Amino acid sequence: MKVINLHQEEKELIELAVENNRHAQHQIYSKFSPKMLSVCRQYIKDLQQAEDVMITAFMKVFTNLKHFEHKGSFEGWIRRIMINECISYIRVQKKVKFIEDENYYEESFNNIESKFSVDDIQFLIDSLPDGYRMVFNLYAIEGYKHQEIAELLGINEGTSKSQLSHARKMLQTNITKLKNYNNGTE
Repeated sequence: MKVINLHQEEKELIELAVENNRHAQHQIYSKFSPKMLSVCRQYIKDLQQAEDVMITAFMKVFTNLKHFEHKGSFEGWIRRIMINECISYIRVQKKVKFIEDENYYEESFNNIESKFSVDDIQFLIDSLPDGYRMVFNLYAIEGYKHQEIAELLGINEGTSKSQLSHARKMLQTNITKLKNYNNGTE
């Protein structure tokens, strides 16, 4: 039985794509586009706009592929480009507003019950104002620290913490409303 080194295959695929091999680029796009559309969709409500941003980000992936150093996850590298492109898109649209709030407080955030569908959860996240949604996604889903979020979004760290706190509070309120609706008590 022959053991296939998957990492080596990925490296070879990347090298071919750097040389503008369309088949290699198509393979990379086909492999990663479903996950990356999901990433873009977390930040951008409209599916068609999220697809447009994803395609633009993939153009940046292929343009900058020669700079990928094979240190760390290729998927993570692509994901970071997607997130940055989503943030740039939202900034250009001027839809994001951050509320300065020095009275930040941390609240415990209960796990969303498993009876909610993925669509329900996405709906709840989509219902957040853009600033809240971006900080929530970066912190809770992507695992960024508040200092990193502040630098990425051009806000101060306290604003990042405040936006997350408000997002959590709004999500908790909306989860309660959704539970009541699903239980027929609202």
